[in-house]
Formats: sequence, structure tokens, C-alpha cells
Amino acid sequence: MTKNDISDINALLASPKQIVIVPHKNPDGDAIGSSLGLYHYLKLKGHHVSIIAPNDYPEFLKWIPGEDIIIKHDTETEKSDVLIKNADIIFTLDFNALHRTGNMESILAVANATKIMIDHHQQPDDYAQYVYSDVAMCSTCEMIYHFIEMLDDVDSINSNIGTCLYTGIMTDTGSFRFRSTTSTTHRVIASLIDKGAKNAEIHNNVYDTNSFDRLQLLGCALNNLKLVKEFNTAYITLSQEELNSFNFKKGDTEGVVNYALSLQDVVFAVIFIEHKKENIIKISLRSKGSFDVNTFARTHFNGGGHTNASGGRSELNLKSTVDKFISILPVHRNDLNA
Repeated sequence: MTKNDISDINALLASPKQIVIVPHKNPDGDAIGSSLGLYHYLKLKGHHVSIIAPNDYPEFLKWIPGEDIIIKHDTETEKSDVLIKNADIIFTLDFNALHRTGNMESILAVANATKIMIDHHQQPDDYAQYVYSDVAMCSTCEMIYHFIEMLDDVDSINSNIGTCLYTGIMTDTGSFRFRSTTSTTHRVIASLIDKGAKNAEIHNNVYDTNSFDRLQLLGCALNNLKLVKEFNTAYITLSQEELNSFNFKKGDTEGVVNYALSLQDVVFAVIFIEHKKENIIKISLRSKGSFDVNTFARTHFNGGGHTNASGGRSELNLKSTVDKFISILPVHRNDLNA
């Protein structure tokens, strides 16, 4: 984002505006944290702000300050569409292609509002007038901090903003252990704590409040864990029947793929989750080192994301999807055994 862009945005924000903030479909901690962090900041500046999420999100994110104001497009479509049509500015956060908003894509594409994209995923589409895109950033929440910094307004960050941004940075860095976590990330985190983010409380709210069913589902997932030793790869499957057996709720499989990645010598881990309602297999891919799961997901499973963390999907059934995955591994033998 150039100095001229920042100057333009400062001018746009100089008087009260109708603003809509949009995260991606199936929003995670970074999407919700960045949306709410920006929401609280813009409200402080006197703007009329709405957050419209394409659909619902996990229970472990429903304690974040301001969460109750979020509108879900799939259940409040008419209200959402009116807000989008009347918006002066639309911020799109934590995604860089409008199809990532599901059924919101068409209304966003024709909206007359000035669009501002803030995102850290690879290969952004060209739909926004102003783009802050940086794949080296650990999270969109860190980018929101730097965006406020560019506006020369870090002093306005309060405990609510700090809590929201801390949450997204923490979840998107795996509690600060992924290699995208930089010294700058830690300085941002320190600043957020100084401004009122209670780190231990945030961690407890996200990670340490499990239902009995969720832990039982984790046990089922680990029982399904398979190791493909020849390719330093591990994968997990969860069928719709297994999900139903443990009263699956959105977010219950969050982070499960990392158990596969934690196996000794494994550099590539995947979880395949059957989703009968959408008639797809949802796929989460993780890696260590230089193995690029973004390219793997884009090439083979209609997805993408980051070098070490990506998502994809398959319209084959669960068994056929896994068979396809295994058949692809020999193509990447050299990279997986480097």
C-alpha cells in the first residue's frame, strides 16, 4: 500500500461513512479477529460500521468483544444486501478473491462502494481499489495493526481492539510457533498486551474450553491417522457418519491436522473431512519447511492459501479423494524427501 493510497484512505475516513467489513466464508480466528479489530477502530472514529460474515463460525470465537453485532449473510440475506448496496466503503479481510465469500460474491462484485482489501494470501485477484497484500505477514490481524500504524493512529488502539487482533495473530500462528511469526510479530503482540489484551485469558477462551464430544471426535480422528512413511506424509479422514456420531459443531476439527504434522519426520499433513450437505470433501493441508502446500492445493484440489498452510476441496467421495491424494505423492517424492 503506497503513501498515496494511505493519503486517499485518510481522506475517505475523514468524515463519517457507511462501512461494511466482510471476512471469508467459514471465518476463522484471523478473519473474525481482524474484522472486529477494524470494526472497533472505525467505530471510535465515528463511522457507521457493519460486519457481514458469509456464514456462522466456531463457538470458541463467540466471546470476542463485539462478536454479537456480526450479521450472517446466509440467514439475514436481505438486510445484508441492503447494507452492501448502501455502503460507501467495503473492507474485505483475510481473503483476496470474491468467490471466497460464497453466495456473497455476486452482490459484492457489483457494489459501488470503494473496496479496500487487506490480506496475506498468495495471488490476489484484482477487484479492490486499494490493496494491502503481504504474503510475508503471519496474519491479517497483524496487518490491521500495521494499517492503523500507517494511518499514524496506533495510540487509538484500546483493549477491545487489542484483544481482537491478539486473538487472530495467536490462532493464525499456531500460538506463535509457525515460521511466519517474526520479531515484528512479537513486538506487535507486546504492544497489544500493553494496550489491554489479556494473553492468558484469550488463550484459555480459544484453546482450553472443550466439550466432551469434541475431545471424543479428536480421539476418532487420531484413530484414523495414517502414515505414508515413504513420502514423510500423514493424513486423517473423518466421514460424515463419524462427525454425526460426536455431534459435530463448526470449529470442532480446528487444528486437528496439526497432530498429524507433529509426527516425527512428517513434513506434509492433510485432513479430509466429508461434508454431505455441500457434497464435497473439505481438505486442510499443512507442511514443514519448504514443501509448498499452496501450490499443491491449487494444482490438485481447487484451493490455496500459504506455503505451509492451505485449504482445498474435492467433489469425489472420501475414499476416491484419498486415493487421488496418495496417487499424487510420488510426483512430489524429491520435495517430500529433501
